[in-house]
Amino acid sequence: MANLHIRKPLDKLMVEADDSEKGLKRTLGAGNLIALGIGAIIGAGLFVRTASAAANNAGPSVTIGFIIAAIGCAFAGLCYAEFASMIPIAGSAYTYSYATMGELVAWIIGWDLVLEYALGAATVGIAWSEYLNKLLEYFGMHIPYEWCHSPFEKITDAAGVVTGHGMMNIPALFIIALLSFLLIRGTKESAWVNGIIVITKVAIVILFILFGWSYMNPINHTPYIPEATTYIDTQGIGHNYGGIMGILGAAGVVFFAFIGFDAVSTAAQEAKNPKRDMPIGILGSLVICTILYILFAHVLTGVASVDDFRHQGREASVTFAINTYMLKYGWLAKLVTVAILAGFSSVILVMLMGQSRVFYSMSVDGLVPKVFSDLHPKYRTPYKSNLFFLGFVGLFAAFVPGDIVGDMTSIGTLFAFILVCAGVWIMRVRHPEVPRQFKTPLVPLIPILGIIVCGAMIFGLGWPNWARLGVWMVIGLIIYFAYGIKNSKLNNPDKDKK
Repeated sequence: MANLHIRKPLDKLMVEADDSEKGLKRTLGAGNLIALGIGAIIGAGLFVRTASAAANNAGPSVTIGFIIAAIGCAFAGLCYAEFASMIPIAGSAYTYSYATMGELVAWIIGWDLVLEYALGAATVGIAWSEYLNKLLEYFGMHIPYEWCHSPFEKITDAAGVVTGHGMMNIPALFIIALLSFLLIRGTKESAWVNGIIVITKVAIVILFILFGWSYMNPINHTPYIPEATTYIDTQGIGHNYGGIMGILGAAGVVFFAFIGFDAVSTAAQEAKNPKRDMPIGILGSLVICTILYILFAHVLTGVASVDDFRHQGREASVTFAINTYMLKYGWLAKLVTVAILAGFSSVILVMLMGQSRVFYSMSVDGLVPKVFSDLHPKYRTPYKSNLFFLGFVGLFAAFVPGDIVGDMTSIGTLFAFILVCAGVWIMRVRHPEVPRQFKTPLVPLIPILGIIVCGAMIFGLGWPNWARLGVWMVIGLIIYFAYGIKNSKLNNPDKDKK
């Protein structure tokens, strides 16, 4: 009889981690990993979700939402860093939960990570499409609405009359395909491209903060925490605006901006010195991005008003704010648009990489078909997995609205963080003797606080997203009991020998 709670032995994990000749190439240093983290973190969350959270949830107090999200990420990041330093192998939270909470929980978290990485890549692909259209406008061109929006999105005139609707988001599908093929070419080459992009977009963020600071209007920050009301957006969806619930809702929305740092841990098997480099990569990228986020959000909500973000500046909000209120910096608007496109590309790159590496680990364990762990004979990358997720992510990017996949990404990631926090606590109790180059401080306090803060953000995202997560989990459990448990190498050791 299959054991749902069977745990992967730590010694087996260490053998897999050390067997680098047969597995993934170890080519990434601490600097590459920090750049990888920044590349994943700074993207759609900062340039798109900031304005959305300000408009729908918290107004100028969206900065407080960023602080709450950062606190939750810091607690989870400390837990991730301990796991990554003691279990340096591909798979992120999936691998960690397999060693601590058993196979069923490992499957749940692995399936949940599809929401984080695959749908995260789709969300950013859709945002990339928006800013591409903004860039084309500078040259007197544009992509027709129907070919850069999903079939579920519509365009209305000033009187609210529907004048058209989307058919397929072709630019989003294009960028997903391009970066999938780049990943197949190799991780080292991808990291090199990512490093150039990271330098560019961090410079642009700093320039916007420096130049925009003097253009802030104090009226836009008054009151800083709006009175609690309900705001109905242009699509007829109600949001808790202002007060504590508004801030919690904003934290859940802008949490999307932080989902990249844990993607660093999926590259543990490709790090040169994972026990030293993984904590540096995870926490270093998180600290740098948190400081930039708070400053950026404060300036953006000071330069433009909440009303701007609800109407004219709803799409490509950063470019709108510069063009409208910082007239002397039109050149910066153009530069920001290009940098944002590059930044979104690096986010998609890391998300696609993280997803393929999670399924690589699950395939090695027999929980998903072997095709996901087949490596390219020359590039040593899981190319078949990359091609599969090109199709899967491309479908969401082309045919599903960005807000839906964005919120699903956030709630999936928060759920993963909760399990990682719990896993560190469990591991300290069950295996206190295992060497840990990096130790999470104040256990169990830090894991408990991480669970509470992440749980509060899930609460703030509202019941529609809880329902979507529930449906997704049910589908995953059906697949596990129909295939995974029957082919699990731990549960079927005789089959593994054959």
